This record gives sequence, C-alpha cells and structure tokens, in this order.
Amino acid sequence: MFPRSAPAAQGISSRSIGALLDRFVERAVEGHSVMVVRHGHVVAEGWWAPYSADRPTLLYSVTKSFTSTAVGLVIADGLLALGDRVVDVLPDHVPDDVSEHARRLTVHDLLSMTTGHATDSLGEAWELEPDDLVKGFLRVPFTGTGFAYDNATTFVLARIVERVTGRDLREFLDERLLQPMGAGCADWDLVASGKAFGFHGLHLTTEAVAAYGELLLRGGRWGDRQLVPREWVEAATRPHSVIPPSVDDSARGYGYQFWVSEHGFYADGAFGQHCVVIPSLDLVVVVTSHSPEPGGTPDAVWECLSPGIGRPGSARDDEVLADRLRRLSFPLVAGRAGPGRTAKATVVAAADPPLPAGSAVVVEPVDGGWRLRLESIGTVEVGHGGWRESSPLGRPVVASGAWQGDTFVADLFVITTPHRVRLMVDGGTATATWSTVPLTTPDLALHLRAPLMTRPGVG
Repeated sequence: MFPRSAPAAQGISSRSIGALLDRFVERAVEGHSVMVVRHGHVVAEGWWAPYSADRPTLLYSVTKSFTSTAVGLVIADGLLALGDRVVDVLPDHVPDDVSEHARRLTVHDLLSMTTGHATDSLGEAWELEPDDLVKGFLRVPFTGTGFAYDNATTFVLARIVERVTGRDLREFLDERLLQPMGAGCADWDLVASGKAFGFHGLHLTTEAVAAYGELLLRGGRWGDRQLVPREWVEAATRPHSVIPPSVDDSARGYGYQFWVSEHGFYADGAFGQHCVVIPSLDLVVVVTSHSPEPGGTPDAVWECLSPGIGRPGSARDDEVLADRLRRLSFPLVAGRAGPGRTAKATVVAAADPPLPAGSAVVVEPVDGGWRLRLESIGTVEVGHGGWRESSPLGRPVVASGAWQGDTFVADLFVITTPHRVRLMVDGGTATATWSTVPLTTPDLALHLRAPLMTRPGVG
C-alpha cells in the first residue's frame, strides 16, 4: 500500500524513532508492531516476533473510528442525518416505557458519546435486555451530563448503519473503504447474533491501519479517489467535548468516535492499540502493543518524533534503526529440551482461567519441540529455541517452550490479539494464566475460533 523510504529522505531523524522505542521500554509498553509514515512513505516498521507484518490483529476500540466512518458514508449518501433520532431509525428496538430523554437521542449524541449516561452503559444494558442491546441502552437511566465513554453508543451506530443501508456493517466497510484502499478483507469478532460489535472486534494488519490513518490525514482522499467526504473527516476529528488533561492520557477532547489531542487526533484501543495522526508533521504512527497503563502513546509520539522533524540524520543512523527494527522479538522460553520427556497433568482452578479447571494437559516430545494436547482445545505445537504455529480451532496460536528443572513452561501467543497464555506443568498439576485477560472472555478456546462469537463484558 505504501512506498518505503529511509527516514532521512523524508526529513525525519532515525534517532527520534529510536527514542520512541526507548520510551516504550521505559514505560513497560510491550510492543507488538510499530509503523511510522511520513509524506506518504513508510520510514520505519517493525514487528516483535512472533508478531508479523502479514498478520491481522485485534484492534479493540480502534474499531469505533471505523464505525464512525461508516456513519459518515451513509450520511453522505443521504440515508441518514446527524439530527435523526434513534427511536425513529430503530423503532422496533424502543422499549414501551422509553423515557423522554431517550426519545430525544440523536446520531450526533451517539457519535460524540454525549447521550446522558453517567458511565459506560454496556454491562447494565446487556443485563436489562440480554437479547437486545439497543433496547437495553435506551432503558439505562440517563443521569449524567456531557461526555461519558460508552461502548453501547457505537453498537447502536452499527445497527443504524445496517438499518439504513440494508447491509451488514462488515460488508459495507469492506466495499466502501477497505478494498479501495487495498487493505484487504478484515476479520471481525461477533456478538452471539452474528452481528459485528461495532465498538470492538475489528482485526487488520498494521499497514492497513496506517493506510486508514493516511486516508484521514489526506481528508478522506486515497490516491485519486475521495473515499470519505473531507467535511466528515473534519467533523469527526474535531472535539465535540472537552476532556481535562490527566497524567496518563493524551486526550484533550472527543470527536465522533475519535480522541483529539493537543497536536492531532487518534484512534485508541484497549491494551495499547493506536493510530496517531499529526497533520502539522504530515505524520501517521501506528502502534499495536500491550501497555500496562491507558493513554500516553500519542503524547509520546509527539514528544519523541517532533524534535526529529526537519533534522534528518546520516545514512548510518538509518541503518542502525533498520537493524534494530529487524531484530525486535519476544524472548523464547529459556530452558532444556528434555528429549523424550513426557508429562500428564490436570488444570487447577484459577481466576479468569484460559483453560477449564479439571481439564487434561498432555506434553509429548516431537522433533524440535513438543505437542501439547489440551482437552478443551486440541493439539497445540510448541517449539524449542524457536516458534511453532498451529490452528487447532481455526485461528492461530504461536508457541515456544522448555523444561525448567521439573517444570514444563510454554508461552502460547494468541497471535491475532494482544494476549498470550503462560502454561506451566509441574508433576500432575497444570496452571494457565493470561498475560492480560481479554475483555470479552477468559476462555482461550473462544479466542482460537474464527470468528469469536460471544456476549462481551464491560470493556
């Protein structure tokens, strides 16, 4: 999708990009991928193995910004207006006792998350109406004022797009946005009804996300085509609510499903998925990661990269950065191969378990690693001194392992997400823990099925 260039050729210092990588280390940000685009050229790109360029990854709430773009397209098509009321577009989802406040809610209110819910309504809405989140959203009491981050607003927007177009959100975005950009077909997680979450669940490659950022930077234009109206991009990426600055968050305002920072705007997903656009620097930066703290990355992009704009370094500096990016990797599990050694164990109970308590685990040696037999999943291949990939339920898992004394240890990367599981087998006992628990479900089996279909929790 993008031409490649050395950083110096596009007027940016390689050392400033190295400073951004250093900042990730300082802040304990676990990088999975990074891509820097300046003047429409990729000047830096890297993936921490076993993550890779060709692999789509779960973007969490970056999905919201794509749903916003779908809304902008149907408005441009004359099928919807910002002032249209939810109760008029989705009349079959209106509860009998709908409040006057709920009757007044418009598309603008949903996009800007200024509906009047005091907090995220998702969990309560689903409890009130397990089979109809739109109806549940309209039943949650409206006791707040101003902006409140509310996942359910985007779910309602997704259903509005589908109602006025008569098409599935996934198909609509694929045809109108992703294919024209050359981003390929997206993968989506779904709710139990088979619909896209809208607020979460989109999987794209790092470069596809960067292309989306570049499209926004160019006012909705891709090459010689105006894919999204410039007026919509400008409306969506300017603040409709002011957010007081905080120590760990780059946001200063909220647009139409975009965060607005001091220097630009960005799409943001849980655990550190970011598409940062800084128009004044003609810059797009995409980061996929696991970050222990929310926010911060958009400010770090500005703080690290802006001093390097207009100050390109030497060819040697570019070579040093390129070499560093090529060598990005997670450490393999250290330890011995233990040739011929097998193990059988039972998973013990734990909080937020990836594997069911009481299920069986069998470790069998094979050339270059092991074959794990997990009762709830099937066969998972594990490498020693390298990575091995398998897809027991449809989506891939990439793993390495080793014997550490009498304990077998394996890291299982759910490679299409930010998450991984550490499995430890000691005697007849096995423990499995998430690096971070996914927001939708801790059940590993669901994350290895394509598509993941579940009712989400709050997140």
